[in-house]
Amino acid sequence: MIKATTLAIAGAAMLGLSSLAHAAGTGYALQSPNIDVGNERSLQRGARTFVNHCMTCHSLGFMRYSRVAEDLGIPPKMVEDNLIFAVDDAGKSLKVTSMMDSAMSTEYGKQAFGVAPPDLSLTARSRGEAWLYTYLKSFYVDESRTGVGSNNTVLKGSAMPNVFWQLQGHQSPVLKDPNDPKSEVIGVEPLTAGTQSAEEFDKTVTDLVNFLSYAAEPGQERRRSIGMWVLLFMFVFTGLAWVLKKEYWRDVH
Repeated sequence: MIKATTLAIAGAAMLGLSSLAHAAGTGYALQSPNIDVGNERSLQRGARTFVNHCMTCHSLGFMRYSRVAEDLGIPPKMVEDNLIFAVDDAGKSLKVTSMMDSAMSTEYGKQAFGVAPPDLSLTARSRGEAWLYTYLKSFYVDESRTGVGSNNTVLKGSAMPNVFWQLQGHQSPVLKDPNDPKSEVIGVEPLTAGTQSAEEFDKTVTDLVNFLSYAAEPGQERRRSIGMWVLLFMFVFTGLAWVLKKEYWRDVH
């Protein structure tokens, strides 16, 4: 894990939404990411991306750094050195047992974005992985939005600027009617190149959404593995119960 040098631009909210936060969206087609919460390397990369680009504004209020370290196979010392940037009220770096809270206060978030950036602990479950994945890839330049400079095809009027513009590059909107500047936006297309190729950025976003999916339910892999054994037990028990029933009622006419 390596500390990113882009924390200065990470102050924008990854999902800092406007008053349209609860809107159903525009019907824009969602893309499905390749989510695999059993892929430890992907989760490690996603955790790094989250801390370096999202956590200045957003918290994972139900997670501890120590839980992430244990589940993702990261030594606690490495977590302290590379994933913990926030400090406590005394100005000391948080411990690995601390909750993954953002350093941004609710009041400051409202002043900066018009709405406090939400906690992302359950976003992957409430919105869905496909929504998150498509949202993060669908920002486009919108100079009419003063102070933000961007908009999003999935969530119109999002209070969040494109925090990944350096990685992805800028995108321009594809209009339903190219001759009408106010026409409906039906897609995006590359405008300027970023530091990552399209394939590399796709992998970055996939890893991030994968990590957020894990954070929404850290025990899901264990739940699934236990579930298979429970189903097997129920199948065997049902067979034994049926045999026992036949034995009890064999002589009953």
